[in-house]
Amino acid sequence: MTAAGTDAWTETRTIVARLLGRDGQREESVLQRLDQTAAELAQVSAGDTRTAREQVRDAQSRSWQTRFADLLQDLPEAARDEAVEELRGLVEHVRQHGSGSGASAGSGGLAVVGDVTIEAHHGSVAAGVVNGGVRTDPPKPGATQD
Repeated sequence: MTAAGTDAWTETRTIVARLLGRDGQREESVLQRLDQTAAELAQVSAGDTRTAREQVRDAQSRSWQTRFADLLQDLPEAARDEAVEELRGLVEHVRQHGSGSGASAGSGGLAVVGDVTIEAHHGSVAAGVVNGGVRTDPPKPGATQD
């Protein structure tokens, strides 16, 4: 869903259609679903709240994740290994060519576009690395802290 509406979309949709439409007969159907997904994302992106956009994007992401999971589950092991490599290539393509959020994280990391709240309670420590703007809301002088 990250590639929808970006320069990477045309090639991404072709790769996805080829991958999910492996038998050649379903490729056109997959292309139509991808176009419908992109249209829904574009429509909600126009003027809706961030929450509405996130809900649509999350729903579409879950739907496509299920399609990929079904594909992998239904393939014989040798074909599954090949499909996994194709999926890795697809992910790399989107990372390199998509103009999405730009947020990314390595193994064990967290990448977020939007707000994050990190809190420490009862003498614990909470930390994070920030690349971008930060707004802090420190406790008011004299306020009790957990």
